[in-house]
Amino acid sequence: MKRYLDVYKQCMYSAVQSAAAYRMNFIVSSLITLVGNILFPLVTLLIYRAGTSFPGWSLYEVLLIQSVFTMSSGLSSVIFGGVLWTTMSHVREGSFEVILLKPLNPLFYIVATTFSTDSIGLLLGGISLFIFSAAHVGAISALYWLQFTGLFIAGTAVLAGLSLMMAAMSFKWVGNSRISELADSVLHIGKYPLPIFPKAVQAVASMIIPVGMVGFFPASALLGRAQASDFAAILPCFLFLAAGVWIYRHMIRLYEGVGG
Repeated sequence: MKRYLDVYKQCMYSAVQSAAAYRMNFIVSSLITLVGNILFPLVTLLIYRAGTSFPGWSLYEVLLIQSVFTMSSGLSSVIFGGVLWTTMSHVREGSFEVILLKPLNPLFYIVATTFSTDSIGLLLGGISLFIFSAAHVGAISALYWLQFTGLFIAGTAVLAGLSLMMAAMSFKWVGNSRISELADSVLHIGKYPLPIFPKAVQAVASMIIPVGMVGFFPASALLGRAQASDFAAILPCFLFLAAGVWIYRHMIRLYEGVGG
């Protein structure tokens, strides 16, 4: 375990040093990523300024949901964001065999070496919006903060599992670069209060593909609106991550070289 931690720390250090060496590239990349993800809060602001709203949810409560979603997306992108594109690139170029020869677990090696500094801007933007929103929703007890932390970790696990599943498909279906857009469409559900969706969508977003945990459930816990049944969705989140790891490792065994 210590060996793996040392390797990961060294990879993080190398990524940070690379970003420091090319500061303008890092700043521009971070700003582009942040701007691309800040549009939804702006749309929400326009909706409420126009006199409409999501029933039962104030402007700052909805912004809190979206800030939690942005933070979770940023954290997941920093740690796991490069797995899909790196895996796809290696499979296309026929260089994944080089990774298999490394004296490390292939999945760990890819995760460690794709630590993304470009997504730090997204994470910091989400944190800024979170602080702003939380300051306008009233006092938050220590218990609510504890519940929020547990649910936030579970939401990040969902994003990690989804990234691994998409990356695993590259071993057999190389031309799947558009699949991330499909995943983003599903994830958008987590940016809004789940009660505004039909019951069937709520069930899927809670227990099958638990995208509600990425934004809605942690924010609800912070607002004191979480129900006891909401915490049951934590188990599917970690099962989703475990499934992502298992599928990725299984697909490695089916890897046949260039073109899948």
